[in-house]
Amino acid sequence: MRYFAVLILALLPVIGQAQVWEDRKVFGAATAPRNLQILSSTDTSFFAPIIESFIAQRADLSVEYLVTGTAELDDVFRQNPDRFDVVISSAMDLQLKLANDGLAQRLDGLSHPEWAQWRSSLFAFTTEPAAIVINNAAFAGLPVPATRQDLIEVLRANADIFEGKVGTYDVRQSGLGYLFATQDARASETFWRLMEVIGSLDAQLYCCSGDMIDDLARGRILVAYNVLGSYARARAETADMLTVILPSDFPTTMMRTALVSKATSEPALAEAFVGHLIDLQSAGAAEDFPLPSLGAFQDTTGRSSISLEPALMTYLDRLKRQTFIREWESAIIQGP
Repeated sequence: MRYFAVLILALLPVIGQAQVWEDRKVFGAATAPRNLQILSSTDTSFFAPIIESFIAQRADLSVEYLVTGTAELDDVFRQNPDRFDVVISSAMDLQLKLANDGLAQRLDGLSHPEWAQWRSSLFAFTTEPAAIVINNAAFAGLPVPATRQDLIEVLRANADIFEGKVGTYDVRQSGLGYLFATQDARASETFWRLMEVIGSLDAQLYCCSGDMIDDLARGRILVAYNVLGSYARARAETADMLTVILPSDFPTTMMRTALVSKATSEPALAEAFVGHLIDLQSAGAAEDFPLPSLGAFQDTTGRSSISLEPALMTYLDRLKRQTFIREWESAIIQGP
Protein backbone atom coordinates (compact mmCIF):
# COMPACT_ATOMS: atom_id res chain seq x y z
CA MET A 1 0.00 0.00 0.00
CA ARG A 2 2.85 2.33 0.86
CA TYR A 3 4.42 1.52 -2.54
CA PHE A 4 1.26 2.59 -4.37
CA ALA A 5 1.08 5.83 -2.37
CA VAL A 6 4.68 6.65 -3.29
CA LEU A 7 3.98 5.78 -6.94
CA ILE A 8 0.93 8.09 -7.05
CA LEU A 9 2.92 10.93 -5.50
CA ALA A 10 5.68 10.39 -8.05
CA LEU A 11 3.23 10.55 -10.94
CA LEU A 12 1.43 13.69 -9.80
CA PRO A 13 3.90 16.14 -11.42
CA VAL A 14 3.58 14.28 -14.74
CA ILE A 15 -0.21 14.28 -14.56
CA GLY A 16 -0.18 17.97 -13.68
CA GLN A 17 1.75 18.71 -16.87
CA ALA A 18 -0.93 17.20 -19.11
CA GLN A 19 -2.27 19.82 -21.50
CA VAL A 20 -5.30 19.69 -23.74
CA TRP A 21 -4.75 21.97 -26.71
CA GLU A 22 -7.47 23.66 -28.74
CA ASP A 23 -5.44 22.58 -31.75
CA ARG A 24 -2.03 21.06 -32.48
CA LYS A 25 -0.36 20.61 -35.85
CA VAL A 26 3.12 19.62 -36.95
CA PHE A 27 4.45 21.20 -40.14
CA GLY A 28 7.32 19.58 -42.03
CA ALA A 29 8.83 16.16 -41.44
CA ALA A 30 8.28 14.92 -37.91
CA THR A 31 11.76 13.33 -38.08
CA ALA A 32 13.49 16.61 -38.98
CA PRO A 33 16.61 17.19 -36.85
CA ARG A 34 15.49 20.68 -35.79
CA ASN A 35 12.13 21.59 -34.31
CA LEU A 36 10.50 24.91 -33.48
CA GLN A 37 7.76 24.98 -30.82
CA ILE A 38 5.23 27.80 -31.28
CA LEU A 39 2.66 28.50 -28.56
CA SER A 40 -0.18 30.64 -29.91
CA SER A 41 -3.70 31.89 -29.35
CA THR A 42 -4.33 32.31 -33.10
CA ASP A 43 -6.30 29.70 -35.05
CA THR A 44 -4.11 27.33 -37.05
CA SER A 45 -5.90 28.22 -40.29
CA PHE A 46 -4.40 31.72 -40.14
CA PHE A 47 -0.88 30.54 -39.43
CA ALA A 48 -0.63 27.53 -41.74
CA PRO A 49 0.48 29.55 -44.81
CA ILE A 50 2.89 31.61 -42.68
CA ILE A 51 4.57 28.51 -41.27
CA GLU A 52 4.58 26.70 -44.62
CA SER A 53 6.37 29.60 -46.30
CA PHE A 54 8.90 29.67 -43.44
CA ILE A 55 9.84 25.99 -43.70
CA ALA A 56 9.72 25.87 -47.51
CA GLN A 57 13.49 26.44 -47.74
CA ARG A 58 14.31 24.59 -44.53
CA ALA A 59 14.16 20.84 -45.17
CA ASP A 60 15.82 20.13 -41.84
CA LEU A 61 13.06 21.85 -39.83
CA SER A 62 9.67 20.94 -38.41
CA VAL A 63 7.33 23.33 -36.59
CA GLU A 64 4.90 22.25 -33.89
CA TYR A 65 2.08 24.78 -33.62
CA LEU A 66 0.07 24.63 -30.38
CA VAL A 67 -3.11 26.65 -29.85
CA THR A 68 -4.79 27.61 -26.58
CA GLY A 69 -6.71 30.56 -25.13
CA THR A 70 -4.95 33.80 -24.26
CA ALA A 71 -5.21 33.47 -20.47
CA GLU A 72 -4.21 29.81 -20.47
CA LEU A 73 -1.34 30.57 -22.86
CA ASP A 74 0.11 32.97 -20.32
CA ASP A 75 -0.16 30.39 -17.51
CA VAL A 76 1.29 27.54 -19.58
CA PHE A 77 4.26 29.55 -20.78
CA ARG A 78 5.09 30.91 -17.33
CA GLN A 79 5.17 27.36 -15.98
CA ASN A 80 7.26 25.98 -18.87
CA PRO A 81 9.30 28.76 -20.53
CA ASP A 82 11.87 26.25 -21.81
CA ARG A 83 9.17 24.18 -23.54
CA PHE A 84 8.41 26.82 -26.21
CA ASP A 85 10.49 28.88 -28.62
CA VAL A 86 8.01 31.48 -29.87
CA VAL A 87 4.91 32.82 -28.09
CA ILE A 88 2.16 34.57 -30.07
CA SER A 89 -0.92 36.16 -28.51
CA SER A 90 -3.60 38.78 -29.06
CA ALA A 91 -3.57 39.68 -25.33
CA MET A 92 -1.10 42.57 -25.55
CA ASP A 93 -1.10 43.27 -21.83
CA LEU A 94 -0.21 39.71 -20.86
CA GLN A 95 2.50 39.58 -23.52
CA LEU A 96 3.97 42.87 -22.33
CA LYS A 97 4.09 41.54 -18.78
CA LEU A 98 5.87 38.38 -19.94
CA ALA A 99 8.52 40.57 -21.56
CA ASN A 100 8.66 42.91 -18.57
CA ASP A 101 9.15 39.93 -16.26
CA GLY A 102 12.27 38.89 -18.19
CA LEU A 103 10.83 35.88 -20.03
CA ALA A 104 11.47 37.24 -23.54
CA GLN A 105 14.73 37.25 -25.51
CA ARG A 106 16.02 40.58 -26.84
CA LEU A 107 16.17 40.51 -30.64
CA ASP A 108 18.44 43.42 -31.48
CA GLY A 109 18.88 42.27 -35.06
CA LEU A 110 15.28 43.01 -36.09
CA SER A 111 14.33 46.34 -37.61
CA HIS A 112 10.83 47.42 -36.57
CA PRO A 113 9.01 50.72 -35.83
CA GLU A 114 9.36 51.86 -32.23
CA TRP A 115 5.58 52.04 -31.70
CA ALA A 116 5.20 48.38 -32.79
CA GLN A 117 7.74 46.87 -30.39
CA TRP A 118 8.78 47.04 -26.76
CA ARG A 119 12.44 47.03 -25.74
CA SER A 120 13.38 44.84 -28.73
CA SER A 121 11.73 41.88 -26.97
CA LEU A 122 8.05 42.08 -28.00
CA PHE A 123 7.04 42.64 -31.63
CA ALA A 124 3.64 43.51 -33.06
CA PHE A 125 2.79 42.16 -36.49
CA THR A 126 -0.95 42.85 -36.91
CA THR A 127 -3.52 45.46 -35.94
CA GLU A 128 -7.00 44.09 -35.37
CA PRO A 129 -10.09 45.96 -34.17
CA ALA A 130 -12.73 44.74 -31.77
CA ALA A 131 -16.00 44.68 -33.69
CA ILE A 132 -19.74 44.34 -33.30
CA VAL A 133 -20.81 41.43 -35.50
CA ILE A 134 -24.49 40.89 -36.27
CA ASN A 135 -26.62 38.19 -37.84
CA ASN A 136 -28.16 39.97 -40.83
CA ALA A 137 -31.47 38.08 -40.73
CA ALA A 138 -32.18 39.34 -37.20
CA PHE A 139 -31.74 42.97 -38.27
CA ALA A 140 -34.14 42.92 -41.20
CA GLY A 141 -36.25 46.03 -40.59
CA LEU A 142 -34.08 47.16 -37.64
CA PRO A 143 -31.48 49.95 -37.65
CA VAL A 144 -27.93 48.62 -37.96
CA PRO A 145 -25.87 50.11 -35.11
CA ALA A 146 -22.88 52.28 -35.99
CA THR A 147 -21.88 53.09 -32.39
CA ARG A 148 -22.11 51.50 -28.96
CA GLN A 149 -24.94 53.89 -28.08
CA ASP A 150 -26.81 52.76 -31.23
CA LEU A 151 -26.40 49.17 -30.08
CA ILE A 152 -27.77 50.02 -26.62
CA GLU A 153 -30.84 51.62 -28.19
CA VAL A 154 -31.64 48.81 -30.61
CA LEU A 155 -31.23 46.17 -27.88
CA ARG A 156 -33.44 48.05 -25.43
CA ALA A 157 -36.15 48.65 -28.03
CA ASN A 158 -36.21 45.01 -29.14
CA ALA A 159 -35.60 43.05 -25.95
CA ASP A 160 -38.00 40.31 -27.07
CA ILE A 161 -35.83 39.59 -30.11
CA PHE A 162 -32.47 39.73 -28.36
CA GLU A 163 -33.25 38.00 -25.06
CA GLY A 164 -30.54 35.34 -24.63
CA LYS A 165 -29.14 36.20 -28.06
CA VAL A 166 -26.26 38.58 -27.33
CA GLY A 167 -22.75 37.24 -26.87
CA THR A 168 -19.49 38.68 -25.59
CA TYR A 169 -16.26 37.48 -23.99
CA ASP A 170 -16.21 36.05 -20.50
CA VAL A 171 -13.48 38.37 -19.25
CA ARG A 172 -12.78 36.05 -16.33
CA GLN A 173 -11.53 33.41 -18.77
CA SER A 174 -10.33 35.32 -21.84
CA GLY A 175 -7.18 37.40 -21.71
CA LEU A 176 -8.12 39.19 -24.93
CA GLY A 177 -11.67 39.75 -23.69
CA TYR A 178 -10.31 41.29 -20.48
CA LEU A 179 -7.97 43.54 -22.48
CA PHE A 180 -10.78 44.78 -24.74
CA ALA A 181 -13.12 45.35 -21.79
CA THR A 182 -10.63 47.31 -19.69
CA GLN A 183 -9.64 49.47 -22.65
CA ASP A 184 -13.31 50.14 -23.46
CA ALA A 185 -13.98 51.11 -19.86
CA ARG A 186 -11.03 53.51 -19.86
CA ALA A 187 -12.32 55.18 -23.03
CA SER A 188 -15.97 55.74 -22.14
CA GLU A 189 -18.69 55.14 -19.56
CA THR A 190 -20.82 53.88 -22.46
CA PHE A 191 -19.13 50.51 -21.98
CA TRP A 192 -20.71 50.00 -18.56
CA ARG A 193 -24.17 51.04 -19.80
CA LEU A 194 -23.82 48.56 -22.65
CA MET A 195 -22.75 45.77 -20.29
CA GLU A 196 -25.81 46.42 -18.11
CA VAL A 197 -28.11 46.22 -21.14
CA ILE A 198 -26.46 43.05 -22.42
CA GLY A 199 -26.61 41.59 -18.90
CA SER A 200 -30.33 42.34 -18.65
CA LEU A 201 -30.82 40.27 -21.81
CA ASP A 202 -29.19 37.14 -20.33
CA ALA A 203 -25.78 37.54 -21.98
CA GLN A 204 -24.10 34.49 -23.49
CA LEU A 205 -20.43 34.42 -22.47
CA TYR A 206 -17.59 32.99 -24.55
CA CYS A 207 -13.92 32.15 -24.32
CA CYS A 208 -13.03 33.11 -27.86
CA SER A 209 -14.04 34.79 -31.10
CA GLY A 210 -14.33 31.58 -33.09
CA ASP A 211 -17.07 30.19 -30.86
CA MET A 212 -19.02 33.45 -31.00
CA ILE A 213 -18.85 33.50 -34.79
CA ASP A 214 -19.97 29.86 -34.96
CA ASP A 215 -23.04 30.64 -32.85
CA LEU A 216 -23.80 33.79 -34.87
CA ALA A 217 -23.79 31.78 -38.08
CA ARG A 218 -26.12 29.18 -36.53
CA GLY A 219 -28.48 31.82 -35.15
CA ARG A 220 -27.88 30.80 -31.55
CA ILE A 221 -26.90 34.41 -30.91
CA LEU A 222 -27.74 37.43 -33.05
CA VAL A 223 -25.14 39.96 -31.86
CA ALA A 224 -21.54 39.53 -30.72
CA TYR A 225 -19.76 42.40 -28.99
CA ASN A 226 -15.97 42.93 -29.07
CA VAL A 227 -15.38 39.95 -31.33
CA LEU A 228 -12.27 39.96 -33.55
CA GLY A 229 -13.44 41.35 -36.86
CA SER A 230 -10.63 39.59 -38.74
CA TYR A 231 -12.02 36.19 -37.72
CA ALA A 232 -15.51 37.04 -38.97
CA ARG A 233 -14.22 38.47 -42.25
CA ALA A 234 -12.14 35.36 -42.86
CA ARG A 235 -15.22 33.12 -42.80
CA ALA A 236 -16.19 33.25 -46.47
CA GLU A 237 -19.10 30.87 -45.91
CA THR A 238 -20.76 33.38 -43.59
CA ALA A 239 -20.17 36.48 -45.74
CA ASP A 240 -23.87 36.85 -46.64
CA MET A 241 -25.05 36.00 -43.13
CA LEU A 242 -22.95 38.32 -40.97
CA THR A 243 -22.02 42.01 -40.96
CA VAL A 244 -18.86 43.27 -39.23
CA ILE A 245 -19.26 46.74 -37.70
CA LEU A 246 -16.33 48.81 -36.44
CA PRO A 247 -17.93 51.23 -33.92
CA SER A 248 -17.46 54.80 -35.09
CA ASP A 249 -17.56 56.35 -31.59
CA PHE A 250 -14.08 55.15 -30.61
CA PRO A 251 -11.78 52.36 -31.77
CA THR A 252 -10.52 49.50 -29.66
CA THR A 253 -7.71 48.01 -31.72
CA MET A 254 -5.17 45.53 -30.48
CA MET A 255 -1.84 44.48 -31.95
CA ARG A 256 -1.09 40.78 -32.11
CA THR A 257 2.43 40.25 -30.78
CA ALA A 258 5.22 37.69 -30.81
CA LEU A 259 8.14 37.08 -28.49
CA VAL A 260 11.00 34.60 -28.34
CA SER A 261 11.38 32.71 -25.09
CA LYS A 262 14.54 33.63 -23.22
CA ALA A 263 14.87 29.91 -22.47
CA THR A 264 14.63 28.79 -26.11
CA SER A 265 17.10 26.18 -27.33
CA GLU A 266 16.81 27.59 -30.88
CA PRO A 267 17.37 31.35 -30.49
CA ALA A 268 18.53 32.03 -34.06
CA LEU A 269 15.71 30.01 -35.59
CA ALA A 270 13.08 31.57 -33.34
CA GLU A 271 14.33 35.07 -34.18
CA ALA A 272 14.21 34.19 -37.88
CA PHE A 273 10.56 33.20 -37.52
CA VAL A 274 9.63 36.49 -35.85
CA GLY A 275 11.50 38.29 -38.62
CA HIS A 276 9.52 36.25 -41.12
CA LEU A 277 6.26 37.44 -39.53
CA ILE A 278 7.37 41.07 -39.77
CA ASP A 279 8.48 40.72 -43.38
CA LEU A 280 5.30 38.95 -44.50
CA GLN A 281 2.94 41.50 -42.96
CA SER A 282 4.78 44.36 -44.63
CA ALA A 283 4.70 42.59 -48.01
CA GLY A 284 0.90 42.47 -47.77
CA ALA A 285 0.42 39.23 -49.78
CA ALA A 286 -2.91 37.81 -48.55
CA GLU A 287 -2.12 34.27 -49.68
CA ASP A 288 0.94 34.17 -47.38
CA PHE A 289 -0.33 36.44 -44.59
CA PRO A 290 -4.11 36.05 -44.04
CA LEU A 291 -4.23 38.48 -41.08
CA PRO A 292 -4.58 42.29 -41.05
CA SER A 293 -1.17 43.94 -41.41
CA LEU A 294 0.21 46.53 -39.01
CA GLY A 295 -1.04 49.28 -41.27
CA ALA A 296 -4.55 47.91 -41.77
CA PHE A 297 -6.36 49.77 -38.97
CA GLN A 298 -4.03 52.53 -37.83
CA ASP A 299 -5.45 55.93 -36.98
CA THR A 300 -4.11 59.21 -38.29
CA THR A 301 -1.27 59.25 -35.74
CA GLY A 302 0.07 56.01 -37.23
CA ARG A 303 -0.45 54.13 -33.97
CA SER A 304 -2.79 51.48 -32.67
CA SER A 305 -5.45 52.65 -30.23
CA ILE A 306 -3.88 50.30 -27.65
CA SER A 307 -0.19 51.14 -27.34
CA LEU A 308 2.69 48.91 -26.30
CA GLU A 309 3.64 50.76 -23.13
CA PRO A 310 3.86 49.99 -19.40
CA ALA A 311 0.44 51.58 -18.71
CA LEU A 312 -1.03 48.60 -20.54
CA MET A 313 -0.26 46.46 -17.48
CA THR A 314 -2.30 48.64 -15.10
CA TYR A 315 -5.31 46.33 -15.01
CA LEU A 316 -3.12 43.27 -14.44
CA ASP A 317 -2.56 44.46 -10.88
CA ARG A 318 -4.28 41.88 -8.68
CA LEU A 319 -6.48 44.32 -6.77
CA LYS A 320 -7.43 46.31 -9.86
CA ARG A 321 -8.32 43.10 -11.67
CA GLN A 322 -10.47 41.90 -8.77
CA THR A 323 -12.30 45.24 -8.65
CA PHE A 324 -12.88 45.30 -12.40
CA ILE A 325 -14.12 41.70 -12.50
CA ARG A 326 -16.49 42.37 -9.60
CA GLU A 327 -17.98 45.41 -11.37
CA TRP A 328 -18.23 43.49 -14.63
CA GLU A 329 -20.01 40.57 -12.95
CA SER A 330 -22.45 42.98 -11.32
CA ALA A 331 -23.31 44.44 -14.73
CA ILE A 332 -23.33 41.34 -16.91
CA ILE A 333 -24.65 38.60 -14.62
CA GLN A 334 -28.11 39.66 -13.47
CA GLY A 335 -29.81 36.31 -12.96
CA PRO A 336 -31.40 35.18 -9.68
